[in-house]
Amino acid sequence: MARFTLPRDIYFGRGSIDELKNLKGKKAMIVVGGGSMKRFGFLDKVIDNLHQAGIETQLFEGVESDPSVETVMKGAAAMREFEPDWIVSIGGGSPIDAAKAMWAFYEYPEITFEDLITPFSFPTLRQKAKFLAIPSTSGTATEVTAFSVITDYEKGIKYPLADFNITPDVAIVDPDLAETMPQKLTAHTGMDALTHAIEAYVSTAHSDFTDPLAIKAIQMVFKYLPASYNGDHTAREEMHYAQCLAGMAFSNALLGIVHSMAHKTGAAYSTGHIVHGCANAMYLPYVIKYNAQNAEAKKRYCDIATAVGITGTEDEMVEGLRNKIWEYNKTLNIPKTMQEYGVKEDEFLEKLPEVAKNAVGDACTGSNPREITPEQMEKLLKCCFYGTEVDF
Repeated sequence: MARFTLPRDIYFGRGSIDELKNLKGKKAMIVVGGGSMKRFGFLDKVIDNLHQAGIETQLFEGVESDPSVETVMKGAAAMREFEPDWIVSIGGGSPIDAAKAMWAFYEYPEITFEDLITPFSFPTLRQKAKFLAIPSTSGTATEVTAFSVITDYEKGIKYPLADFNITPDVAIVDPDLAETMPQKLTAHTGMDALTHAIEAYVSTAHSDFTDPLAIKAIQMVFKYLPASYNGDHTAREEMHYAQCLAGMAFSNALLGIVHSMAHKTGAAYSTGHIVHGCANAMYLPYVIKYNAQNAEAKKRYCDIATAVGITGTEDEMVEGLRNKIWEYNKTLNIPKTMQEYGVKEDEFLEKLPEVAKNAVGDACTGSNPREITPEQMEKLLKCCFYGTEVDF
């Protein structure tokens, strides 16, 4: 038996944020990141709409990029004091991911972060509150997924939390919010969405329910991302929908080792975070070559190639897909290697065994179409660092 879970309601289209005025409830804790949603007036819209619905609100502001365990615990404590029956999060993936984790600790103060690291181990939520997400970026699709990524800075590890319990009840996918993204963020989130869709399509957990969503998302990203990057409003809207479709696919089909590597390299180096979407974009062509040694994975990469107009033999189609991704990375000013990104060679090599081991143990590795050992992961990470060819 398999399972396919989405939010009960997804509102989309320009101005759909105003649907908040129809929400039924008493109290809403609004979780938000930095200042952009306030600066562009969207936070005020959320508050005004909720007040029109007769809902009392309280803000939890300042969720950082790559939210920490400490921020999650602070938010949960604020929720326990306020006792909301709705948690509403607006912004990029970080505040929404943080709010999902806060939700668990709000309803179950006695659990620990370690209790939640095991995939699909959450206690039953919605005992105290429901969850509504409003994304401002076009990549993570956390508004429709069963995932949250939280960083333990002491260990230097990003943990993907996974459980259908944290799939939001309501998603509002309003492209007006995506207009606020700067160009670099548009690039990184767009390639994140592409990676979600490609990994979902080749995942061992893919199904007839997830495949069409993944393929459509891939086609839309390749069609609209360059124009969205250059500020086209129509393309920006289509990308906001494409990333949501990709999220629907990967939330149910799961992901693979591109994400395992991005999670475990993201906070590992003293040179600073490797931005998640950028990491995915860099690693994806190398992982495609590695996974294509598996016959079923190769066939499915060829399906993707066909869907975006790439022809030839199977090997030519796989290489064509990799080259297309590299071309997009170049257009979007995304580095080709970790070294080009700025990671120092001596630190990379020193931490390589530990990072590789952690990546193999990541929650996303289990659904990758080709198995990988820590030794193979070290080789793959070296390819991603130096830009050498994957030949194993």
